[in-house]
Amino acid sequence: MSRNNVKVAVTGAAGQIGYSLLFRLASGEVFGANTKISLHLLEITPALPALEGVVMELNDCAFPLLENVVVTDNPETAFDGINWALLVGSKPRGAGMERGDLIRENGPIFVGQGRALNKAASDARVVVVGNPANTNCLIAMNNSDLPNNRFGALTRLDQNRAYAQLAQKAHVPVSAVSNVTIWGNHSATQYPDAENAKINGQPAMEVITDQDWLRGEFITTVQKRGAAIIKARGKSSAASAANATLDHVMSFESKTPEGHWFSVAVPSDGSYGIEEGLIFSFPVTSDGAGGYAIVQGLTWSDFAREKVSLTEEELKNEKSVVADLLK
Repeated sequence: MSRNNVKVAVTGAAGQIGYSLLFRLASGEVFGANTKISLHLLEITPALPALEGVVMELNDCAFPLLENVVVTDNPETAFDGINWALLVGSKPRGAGMERGDLIRENGPIFVGQGRALNKAASDARVVVVGNPANTNCLIAMNNSDLPNNRFGALTRLDQNRAYAQLAQKAHVPVSAVSNVTIWGNHSATQYPDAENAKINGQPAMEVITDQDWLRGEFITTVQKRGAAIIKARGKSSAASAANATLDHVMSFESKTPEGHWFSVAVPSDGSYGIEEGLIFSFPVTSDGAGGYAIVQGLTWSDFAREKVSLTEEELKNEKSVVADLLK
């Protein structure tokens, strides 16, 4: 999609993910060398001083394409006239906190942000990064007047993780891997699909003959990669999450090459028998002009069907937890 200028809102902008993506946005890497960028940065009030420090650094980079920076703790100000909303900020899971507790804690934040998105430009697109991403996205979508097809939750990080695992196992560069789908929830129930993936254009299940690995360690490694990174470095995966967020944006901004697709959690239209309205990760193609389509006709084994059913059930349960927050 070609624009002369673009306004991008980033919530939780002073956090680790925000810090990892703002400079790449401002550089022109994402929207091209001829597109001016305005950044609308939203933070909670106590974090505004830290955010001012980030803005100083942005200024000190002297990015030629960075036209304007708005710093605010008001979602309506942040989302005014924007073309993209990167909803990164959310309350993190505390010690001993159940997933349901986290969903209830974050729900009201995304009710307010959903309503504030009514201030966005008519072509605005939204990606929810803050966890639990699918259900936060569902809440924001249901509280906004923007069309439902403008909303998505990030599963590109999971897709990128799956690409890396398959490439390492097959001893090929990541560029040799294609057509990996993440089905369902951005959680430990997601299903990374190797059955429809390709390596150098060949079925991944034929290139990698270790079927036990494909149906075992490969899946669990992708599902639990975030926890493994926290255990290893004591902090959550920020740079890779930021990178995946920018990959997501760029995939929507350009036409998907023929025969390829990418993963994103979007409102289900009933494809593959998934309950309509759930924010569910599917294989998707973009027309590069703001529209997308869910790829049809992929096949599942009984093993895959069982995995997809589990992640759908989790999303139904999450939806029931926040039923009172959905319009």
